[in-house]
Amino acid sequence: MHILWGILIILVGLFITISATVKSNFIIYRLLVYRSKILWGEQVHRFHQIAGTIVIIVGVLVALGYI
Repeated sequence: MHILWGILIILVGLFITISATVKSNFIIYRLLVYRSKILWGEQVHRFHQIAGTIVIIVGVLVALGYI
């Protein structure tokens, strides 16, 4: 079961990281950007790149059973 949850977490992290890199107009990502822009301003895409990378690392750890 850890592998399944780990893969799902990795996919979410990939979505956030890739969307931030290409500055996607996908509706879910735009909602995240509008919400985060209040605090992060113009650095919102950089924040999502870093947060997405951290989520990917956590997903790998979950898939390997360390968390």
